[in-house]
Amino acid sequence: MSVVGFDVGNDTLVAAAARQRGIDVLLNAESKRESPAAVAFSHNARLIGCHAASASSAHAPFSSVKRLLVGATGRHPDASLHRDLPRLPFPVSTGDGGAVVHADHVGRRIALSPTHLLSMLLAYLKQLAESDLGGVPVADCVISVPCYFTQAQRRAYLDAAAVAGLRPLRLMHDLAATALGYGLYRSDLGGAGGPTCVAFVDVGQCDTQVAVVSFDASGMKVLSHGFDADLGGRDFDEVLFEHFAQEFRDRYRIDVVGNVKASMRLRAACEKAKKVLSANAEAVVNIECLMEEKDVRGVIRREDFEKLCARLLERVVEPCKRAVADSGVGLERLHSVELVGSGSRVPAIAKVLAGFFRREPSRTLNASECVARGCALQCAMLSPTFRVREYEVQDAIPASIGFYTSDGPVSTLSSDVLFRRGLPFPSVKIITLHKNCSFSSDAYYADANELPPGTSTDIGTFQIGPFQAHTEASKVKVKIRLNLHGLISVESAALIDDYQRNANSADNMEVDTSGDDTGHKSRSERSIQRQELPITEYIYGAMSKQELLEAQEQEQQLAYQDKLMERTKDRKNALESYVYDTRNKLSERYRSFATDSEREQISVNLQQTEEWLYEEGDDETEAVYSSKLEELKKLVDPIENRCKDDEVRAEATRDLLKCIVDHRMAARSLSTPERDAVDNECNKAEQWLREGSQLQETLPKNVDPVLWSCEIKRKEEELDMFCRNIARYKGSPARTDGSRGSDHMPTPDRD
Repeated sequence: MSVVGFDVGNDTLVAAAARQRGIDVLLNAESKRESPAAVAFSHNARLIGCHAASASSAHAPFSSVKRLLVGATGRHPDASLHRDLPRLPFPVSTGDGGAVVHADHVGRRIALSPTHLLSMLLAYLKQLAESDLGGVPVADCVISVPCYFTQAQRRAYLDAAAVAGLRPLRLMHDLAATALGYGLYRSDLGGAGGPTCVAFVDVGQCDTQVAVVSFDASGMKVLSHGFDADLGGRDFDEVLFEHFAQEFRDRYRIDVVGNVKASMRLRAACEKAKKVLSANAEAVVNIECLMEEKDVRGVIRREDFEKLCARLLERVVEPCKRAVADSGVGLERLHSVELVGSGSRVPAIAKVLAGFFRREPSRTLNASECVARGCALQCAMLSPTFRVREYEVQDAIPASIGFYTSDGPVSTLSSDVLFRRGLPFPSVKIITLHKNCSFSSDAYYADANELPPGTSTDIGTFQIGPFQAHTEASKVKVKIRLNLHGLISVESAALIDDYQRNANSADNMEVDTSGDDTGHKSRSERSIQRQELPITEYIYGAMSKQELLEAQEQEQQLAYQDKLMERTKDRKNALESYVYDTRNKLSERYRSFATDSEREQISVNLQQTEEWLYEEGDDETEAVYSSKLEELKKLVDPIENRCKDDEVRAEATRDLLKCIVDHRMAARSLSTPERDAVDNECNKAEQWLREGSQLQETLPKNVDPVLWSCEIKRKEEELDMFCRNIARYKGSPARTDGSRGSDHMPTPDRD
């Protein structure tokens, strides 16, 4: 069983696996450690990862799946989705059901939700892991999620994993995974001076997250979270995009913003320019034929870029302030500040962070791989397959969650919030409610300021019952769990009936035969009965069981089509390889074994097949390619058989002659009749071989042999069997070839 961790980013995918020697980042088919988080559809194929990113403009890939899922789960699409739509190179339809993209595939138009697109990315990572791990099945995994994910978004990840055939052991916060990979292998954290506190800042492609984590020898504890869900590396790219779009509008009179293809190319160029500015004072954007057949060129200096990004740089500090304030740890107590994430390479970001934390951020972790490595490590700790040293991983609740019924909020001793922000999870609360019939309880986020702007505070409704209480003292005990995934659920509910019964009631009557009733005294007995109650939950934005089944069925159909296209591609490649291979052999190895007419006929057919492959045969079915291959083989096989038989005939001849010699020598120990029988049979075989060989030598190589190697092998087997039967009771003949002394004859190799 394998143990893997997946980091599904907005722009890239990273998979890591735990092995006996440590944690390895897995390579994709192109031997790269990162894969594009993109899905594309052609008319008959589905492309994921690297293949999707290189798809033609006619089949623009679906990207930014993580952002789609963030904006489209919940009761209604939130404001972040509408902000993202202009940046996406493909149309997205929105409504009360969330966001949907449409793709043309195998002659039909299919609708895909962000959850289903995410399942395709997870299935790709699963396949990548199984391939890199040598075909070992992958099921158990840990998947990273941002700390600001709501209940609906977390459930969408679990639904996507189920569709992909994965079994997540935990949905782990990005920075909790990063901190685990940072702290587990270090022995200098914690000690006599108390726990060591480290701040982690993750500037990703689409978001910024901050966590303050406490480390000691026994484990790690996340003290606080901070985030800006709409600030990442892509926003710095967008600043450059807007700058050059305006510059090209003024200089070249072209409006890039209104052209999808031109916008994609300019955004890609701006991303490269941003990376260049990380190490250079100046970057050039040079794009040939951007639109309207115009070549464009622009230059930007690093200081100008930083001025354009001033507003974004100010926002980088805000989640840091919140995380430090919530942690209760002063800046002076922080041991270090670790900077990670694909968007963290902008020098100005490090400069701003250094000003706030009063120290230079460290870059001891791999900025792009640390989350996947931490997830794989956590998976190893949760799986029975690996033995990992005892190390406690304690995460913090990122947003306060409350419950309310018709009577109002469910209160704890400290507040009206059931699960308060910053407390450790997983966590369990048991509440007692005085209810005498069915009721519902609603879960909600207690403070909208703890969520990304525009996010609904509604989580879901839990229906308890039906039931009917039997006494006024009846009460309902409800067990509410915030599990390892960060998901809230009503785990159980039970009706507790408290009875007060008279001991002298009819069913416990004691009869006094003396007729004196003065001895009757009333005694009360207490009886408590427990009845488990049914629970029905509805989480806003989560997939129903029927929707999940439909998504799994649709994924199975798409996966079948993928396998069909893969087999078709293999047959096409086999046909193409056969054409080139046969052409080379026909002029070299097969040359003396084919007549002029055969060579001409085969050459013509090879040329026709090659032309067909690159024209009308470019997109055919597996059966058509197989049929074409069989037609060519019918022409080439006779020549190939002559060549192969010529190569093995000499060896078969030597084996038969050796068999004759061995049996003649072995026959010397036999009686005269038996020896004569063996000699006679050996003479017949020798004469048959001599006559056949002489006739074969008179024939040219380009005609079918009269003496096939398989016939020689068959003659050898017949002779060996005859002689062994004669010598059965006299002992096996002494043979120099040990294989001939076996009672089990080898299967002849027949050409």
